[in-house]
Amino acid sequence: MYPQDMVLPMQAELTSAGFQDLHNADDVNEAIKKEGTTLVVVNSVCGCAARNARPGAILSIDGAKKPDQLITVFAGVDKEAVDAARQHMFPFPPSSPSIALFKNGELVHMLERHHIEGRPAEMIADNLKDAYNEVC
Repeated sequence: MYPQDMVLPMQAELTSAGFQDLHNADDVNEAIKKEGTTLVVVNSVCGCAARNARPGAILSIDGAKKPDQLITVFAGVDKEAVDAARQHMFPFPPSSPSIALFKNGELVHMLERHHIEGRPAEMIADNLKDAYNEVC
């Protein structure tokens, strides 16, 4: 588990943009199963989360179409919440960072680490915006 003082700024980057930081399985399950669309960011301390995933997720929500709710869980910090989120992301293997879009509880779009790593935040944002245009 990572020290809280280390991860707080990484969590705040998303929460200050409107993401709700969830810490337990019940909250994650309830959020994902809500009617409408839900974007889930599995946050991480790695460099590709800092350079690509978090900025890409934030850039993706600046358009007219965006998910109804935005949530985040933190790998290596909130095991229960992350495990619950990953169960909904099946059949994709665990990956952090990762970004998933759900509609009415069903996974409709997934970005795994290998889709994030080495790609600029703008490319990630564009990928997510394309998904929002289809399902939001």
